[in-house]
Amino acid sequence: MKYVFGPVPSRRLGQSLGIDPIPLKTCNWNCVYCQLGRTAPLTSNRRDYFPRGEIVQQVKTALEAHRREEVDWVTFVGSGEPTLHIGLGWMIRQVKTLTSIPIAVITNGSLLYRSDVREELRAADAVLPTLDAGTRMLYRTINRPHPHLTFASLVDGLTAFRHVYAGKLWLEVMLVKGLNDSEEALKDLAAVLGKIAPDAIHLSLPIRPPAEPWVQPADDETLMRATAILGRTAGLIHPVEGEFDLSGCENILDAIVAIITRHPMREEELVRSLNRWAPCRVTEALRELAVSGRAQVISRFGHLFWIAAGARYGEKLGSHSQRKGQAGPEKNRHYKAGQNQRASPDKD
Repeated sequence: MKYVFGPVPSRRLGQSLGIDPIPLKTCNWNCVYCQLGRTAPLTSNRRDYFPRGEIVQQVKTALEAHRREEVDWVTFVGSGEPTLHIGLGWMIRQVKTLTSIPIAVITNGSLLYRSDVREELRAADAVLPTLDAGTRMLYRTINRPHPHLTFASLVDGLTAFRHVYAGKLWLEVMLVKGLNDSEEALKDLAAVLGKIAPDAIHLSLPIRPPAEPWVQPADDETLMRATAILGRTAGLIHPVEGEFDLSGCENILDAIVAIITRHPMREEELVRSLNRWAPCRVTEALRELAVSGRAQVISRFGHLFWIAAGARYGEKLGSHSQRKGQAGPEKNRHYKAGQNQRASPDKD
């Protein structure tokens, strides 16, 4: 389906049926660590990017195709920022009429300074915004927001939403080595979090290929420091293992592209999730995608990640994040699924 995917294993939401209401990569932030790559251009305009009625109809079809126990959450999580879809509140309420499964919204929280967005998200059972910095300068450095968005409006919006929201407010903090992992940066962040008072603070690490390849995860010592400074509700969210449900896709190539557009995947995860097809067919499909340019393959920390062809990444600044064969069939013609080879570095 075009707008609905999964269920997929989520670090915070169990088995999550995903709803993607916006095109790749529609966002008002350009985070250095984003697994979906760079945002170009930035936009902060709310509009009907995709038909809201079609989205809800696909959710209905997906729910009918799965048993209640197979889905823990229905999650609005865009290929960018889902609150940019002006019909988000309407879609949340419509999905509520279809199922008793709780609804979550994963958002950067940047538009919560708007009263209409706060009102729309009040209908969700859980809202999961992002807060990576405790100062204006660090916010600009890490999240690289649209020029019209300020750090003050982000914090004010999150605080105002906390005052009116009765559901679960879980804030995510992405810890980037050398940026927001110092004692000073963490204390600044703790001061802001104290004003917002979220129900939980989820610490994450940039394990998947980031928009800027110099981005590295904080180390174990930093994680201990972060949990001590940020308080008892802070804890590391570990990478999740599990199969991605691709049963709604009849065509193997479309199935792969549909999932990696929203969720870059390690090759071993992807192969596991394609077990309804014969191994030889999976190998051939991955080879075809690599040659055709419909996907990128990026190496990070010894793993190959499959990523949407349209995602944009920064030039290689080191050996940790290397691109392989997105330029055309000549570089990819020898690709074999499952081979754990290193990718060739980019040419300047």
